[in-house]
Amino acid sequence: MTLPPELDTDLQALTQRWVDSPLSDWLAVLPEQLAQGLSEERFGDLPRWREALSQLPDLDVAATHLNRSAVGVSGPVDPEQALQLETALRGLHPWRKGPFDVFGITIDTEWRSDWKWDRVLPGVAPLAGRRVLDVGCGSGYHCWRMLGEGASEVIGIDPTPLFILQFKAIQRYLQQPAIYVLPCRMEQLPRPLRAFDTVFSMGILYHRRSPLEHLMELRDALRGGGQLILETLVVAGDANTVLTPTGRYARMGNVWFLPSVALLAVWLEKLGFTAIETIDVTPTRTDEQRSTSWMTFQSLADFLDPNDPTRTIEGYPAPLRATLSAMAP
Repeated sequence: MTLPPELDTDLQALTQRWVDSPLSDWLAVLPEQLAQGLSEERFGDLPRWREALSQLPDLDVAATHLNRSAVGVSGPVDPEQALQLETALRGLHPWRKGPFDVFGITIDTEWRSDWKWDRVLPGVAPLAGRRVLDVGCGSGYHCWRMLGEGASEVIGIDPTPLFILQFKAIQRYLQQPAIYVLPCRMEQLPRPLRAFDTVFSMGILYHRRSPLEHLMELRDALRGGGQLILETLVVAGDANTVLTPTGRYARMGNVWFLPSVALLAVWLEKLGFTAIETIDVTPTRTDEQRSTSWMTFQSLADFLDPNDPTRTIEGYPAPLRATLSAMAP
């Protein structure tokens, strides 16, 4: 089995970290997952993205910034280096989650993920010294913020190869140990791991055909008493309210169930979670999710009814996001 070059050193490091830990069971299947997750046979754009990654210039880092809205690095850079750097980073378009600031080049991503982090963080148990899993992490923006809060180890998983290489581009300069973004799906993790102190699932639940199965996967990844941070699309209503779109929702074809906050709490309670609390409920705004020069495709403004922004283009309630906290049994 040939491992992707971007992940070979990751596997070596994780083998050393996990060999005598609760994550040792994952090590048994991780090499195959990494090989499949960045396979050029499956993902035809990988050579182009790898070429962009290879064009990143060697630069001296003066300071790293994990606790700023724009995660990144600063240091001396001349105009020629800046042009080479920006060209390489733009070769990894589209950038969805961020923002990042790399030697003065601001990657203005589609999502202002820092706004979500500011809403979520007050309900998160202190991350210092904790092992954290971020499910569906994209390019790893929130993983960096978790590391900045003192987590001892942050593992992000996302099946999209472009996001893995975007993370690698940022890590090229940040060079932080104990943070990894792996091309894996949640359902690929062995069960039960009972290995993580904190698990984040943000923007994933509504993409799952079986939301309760996803919640069980999250529960089984947590140690007893570990914290789940669950952020998802919801609708207004009582404990019996759930929206099942008959077609697309906000032009997304893979949206299955949008429960009310009350029903979401019922689901968590039925699966054994305790101390269930609502951290935040916020409508998604077009200044939080929008097209930029770093993500030039359609975004939220194109998915809403132009005559009634409280409805999606299909006539459903516009996106409303809730974040809940719960403790694993």
